[in-house]
Amino acid sequence: MATDKGPSAGDATLRRRIEPWEFEVFFDPRELRKEACLLYEIQWGTSHKIWRNSGKNTTKHVELNFIEKFTSERRFCTPVSCSITWFLSWSPCWECSKAIREFLSQHPGMTLVIYVSRLFWHVDQQNRQGLRDLINSGVTVQVMRVPEYDHCWRNFVNYPPGKEDHWPRYPVVWMTLYALELHCIILSLPPCLKILRRCQNQLTLFRLTLQKCHYQTIPPHILLATGLIQLPVTWR
Repeated sequence: MATDKGPSAGDATLRRRIEPWEFEVFFDPRELRKEACLLYEIQWGTSHKIWRNSGKNTTKHVELNFIEKFTSERRFCTPVSCSITWFLSWSPCWECSKAIREFLSQHPGMTLVIYVSRLFWHVDQQNRQGLRDLINSGVTVQVMRVPEYDHCWRNFVNYPPGKEDHWPRYPVVWMTLYALELHCIILSLPPCLKILRRCQNQLTLFRLTLQKCHYQTIPPHILLATGLIQLPVTWR
C-alpha cells in the first residue's frame, strides 16, 4: 500500500537517490539513450546493512567509474566477503566485461549480480562474447523484470509523496524480448532480436526473427513466454 510520504527525510540514502524522471529516461527498455546509469548495492560479510549509491557515464563507462571509485575509496580485506548488486540501464560492453572480470579476479571474496534494462549493441560479436565470458567467470547477468524495477524505484528513487508503488509501468513484453536475446547470447546462438529506431517520430521498433536453431535449442516455455509465437513448429 502506498504511503502519503516520499522517502523519509532521515533516510541515509536520500541524497544519493536519483529523481523520478532520471529513472524513467534511463531505465525505460524502449528508449535507446546513449548515456548509462548504474544503481548499486554493496553488502559486507554477514552484515545486514546495505550501502546504496548510483553513478553515470563520464568520459568513461559507468562500470569503469565504479571499479575506480571502489578500489580508491575502500581497502578490501580478503577474508571478508562482499556481495555487490548492479542495476544497469545498459549491459556492459566487451571492454567493460573484461575489466569487471579482472577486477573480480583480484578480489576472490567478492560476488557480483548484474541486472540490465537493455542489451548494449547486442548484435556485436565481441559484446556477446564478453557477456558469455562474464557469466562463465561466475557473474550472474539477468534482464530486469517487474520485481527489480519495483525494488529500484523504492530504494534508489526520490519518488513523490504517495507514489511508492507507482514506478513507470513498462510493458513486460520488452523485458521478455531482452531476456530471450540474453538467452541466445548465453547459448551462443545468433541474434533473434532486431531493434530499429525511426528518427522522425522517435519510435523504437522491436522485431523477433527466429531461426531453426532457436526453435531447436531454446526451451519451448521461454519462447512461449514472449506471447508472440505459437508452438509447435515443424522443421523438415
